[in-house]
Amino acid sequence: MARGKVQLKRIENPVHRQVTFCKRRAGLLKKAKELSVLCDAEIGVVIFSSHGKLYELATKGTMQGLMERYAKSTRAAQPDPGIETPPLNAKDEINMLKQEIEMLQKGLRYMFGGGSAGAMTLDELGVLEKHLESWIYNIRSTKMDVMFQEIQLLRNKEGILKAANKYLQDKIEENTAVLTDFAPIATNFSYNPLTIQSEIFQF
Repeated sequence: MARGKVQLKRIENPVHRQVTFCKRRAGLLKKAKELSVLCDAEIGVVIFSSHGKLYELATKGTMQGLMERYAKSTRAAQPDPGIETPPLNAKDEINMLKQEIEMLQKGLRYMFGGGSAGAMTLDELGVLEKHLESWIYNIRSTKMDVMFQEIQLLRNKEGILKAANKYLQDKIEENTAVLTDFAPIATNFSYNPLTIQSEIFQF
């Protein structure tokens, strides 16, 4: 049976998302190792989970050595640090900030139905998209933090309830044991009224 095409969007269920992350992470690292062996390539993979946990793989040597090699290879493409970019004067900086604020206002009007996308240029839409992606990432991160805090609180409550339940169970077993110990004594002290009356007349 052919496997259905997986829709590429964020998995909302946190459990399913974590399972998928673990499986795909293992598959990605396996493919990197295979590519390194088959093609004699030096590969480095760095993965940060949604909780900030680091996973890394360096197929040859160490990740530090690989990063140093990467820095050396890209140093030529970077601008000379000795050549400083002239700072913007106050007027240009103010104009640039005004343009950014205006662009964000346009984007907000567009999102809330107060404007049309035609009023924005392609560059403005691209910048707005980057801002939205950043905001969504921050919102999701905050939401995940709140969810994990609530889960931790529920786990703490569960631990307290389990401890209270165990304490009550121990008390019930203790009381049951005490009642069981006194049961034979209570049986021995059972009285027959006729026997008591005959014993009184004998005196």
